[in-house]
Parts: sequence; C-alpha cells; structure tokens
Amino acid sequence: MKYFIVDAFTTQPFGGNPAGVVLIDSDFPSEKFMQQVAAEFRYSETAFVRRDGDTEFTVRYFTPCGEVDLCGHATIATFSTLYKLGIIADGTLCTNHTLAGNLQVRVGNMIMMQMADPQIIDTVVDVERLHSIMGVRNSHNTLPVQVVSTGLPDIIMPVDNVDELNALKPEMTALAQLSEELEVTGVHAFTLSDDGYTAHVRNFGPLYGIPEESATGTANGALTHYLHHNGFIFCPAECRFLQGEVMKRPSVVTTSLFDNGTIWVGGESTIIAIGEIICD
Repeated sequence: MKYFIVDAFTTQPFGGNPAGVVLIDSDFPSEKFMQQVAAEFRYSETAFVRRDGDTEFTVRYFTPCGEVDLCGHATIATFSTLYKLGIIADGTLCTNHTLAGNLQVRVGNMIMMQMADPQIIDTVVDVERLHSIMGVRNSHNTLPVQVVSTGLPDIIMPVDNVDELNALKPEMTALAQLSEELEVTGVHAFTLSDDGYTAHVRNFGPLYGIPEESATGTANGALTHYLHHNGFIFCPAECRFLQGEVMKRPSVVTTSLFDNGTIWVGGESTIIAIGEIICD
C-alpha cells in the first residue's frame, strides 16, 4: 500500500493541516490494521481510499483513537492526491462513499467536496460551563452556542474578537468529557471579521485525540450553516475561513452555500512525502 503525507488547505509545504492518505488496491485491511497505521502516522486523520469505478471511491477515516464518519481535510488531501497522480482528470465529478453518506467531490487544483445535509442538532444551554472549560475570559456575545453538523457534529462557539479567540486555552480532559456527554466531535470557536475572511476560527477535538486542528472542512461547513441559520449570510454565498494561525500553520478553507441549502467545502493541497507500507 502506498501512502502519502499531504498538507491540506494550503499550497505551502508544512502549512495547512497534514493528513495521511493510503491507497488500497482491493479490499480494505482490517479495522485494527488501519487503526494501527493511523496511530503510527499520528496525524489527526488518515484516509484509506479504494477505487470502485472510474469516478467512484470509498474512503474510510481514522484518527489516532478511532474511526470517524467523515473528515473534510483528509478528503481534500485524498482527492488532491488522486488528481496529482493522474488517476482523476481535471473537472471530474466523483462520488465519495463514506460512513456519512455518498458525497460528491469536484476535482481540480481546488478540490470541492459536498457536505452531508446540514442540521442544527441542539442549542448548548450551559454556556457558562463551556466558557470555563474553553478559557473564555470575557464574553459579551449574544449569539447562540449550537451543535451543528454537516457530517460530524461540532459545538459552534462564537467569541468576541480575534484576541479572545487566540487566547483560548481549553482544559482538554474536561472538554473531552463534555464532548462525550453532548455526543460531539469537539468545539469550533470563531469570531467574525472584516479583513477579507468571513471569520477566524479554531477547532478542538481532544475526545478523538486532537487537541487542536489547523484546518477542518466539516466544522467550517457546519459554521457556514450556522451563519446562514442565524441570518449572517444568505443563499447563495461563498465564505473564507482562516484557521491555524496560533499553530503557525495558516489554512484557508473555502465554503460555498447554494440556493438549495447544500454546502460544499474546498481548498488546495500539497504532497510532502510518499512511501510504502510493507507490513500487513
């Protein structure tokens, strides 16, 4: 099995969000094996991809701690790799079979992926507890804190400004416990901006072994739906989210909101390493 290390949502090596991409020739290996590979790579997600037809692929996603239904940045990394290898031609519309459903991916220099149907799952009632765990120092924000999903559920948490966002220092054990209680992947914190980006964002998922992630496709898809649901953007719209600043791995995640309410997430990627897994 060939593997690739790919930085997603960036054109600069060692920027964006790194993911492992493993090409599967036939049947998927055992879940135990894929989990071991993901743990060995130590990236927030590793994608295992099998070609099912000319434009059909099945992708499974593993964190160092377990399998997840979908991962945005690993999807961008996967289809960017297939494009760069010449396996998929420019402009091709592919079907990505995932545990979150069968999703469309438009391939080219910019990979755009369809998200699962967006939904507001819940409103977080105990905001004071959440703020205490996240290290929010002051908050005058009246926007709701909501659990939103476009494939994976995240707590969408507004903060007052970029300084407050950058100062967040979550208690990771407490955040993992809260995430388990609320059945979410983690917290996606954001502040709206007027500097060419729709918002600056940070994402935390310690329940899945991810203290902080420098680019998250699914969470920014969820944030796009949150902004639409709460009247900040209207169909059709395009958003640009800046993430990973504190980690010194700046990433730009682009989202498109269409008239029918569907959301696509995309970006560019760069391959930084290629290798072969020789054990089985």
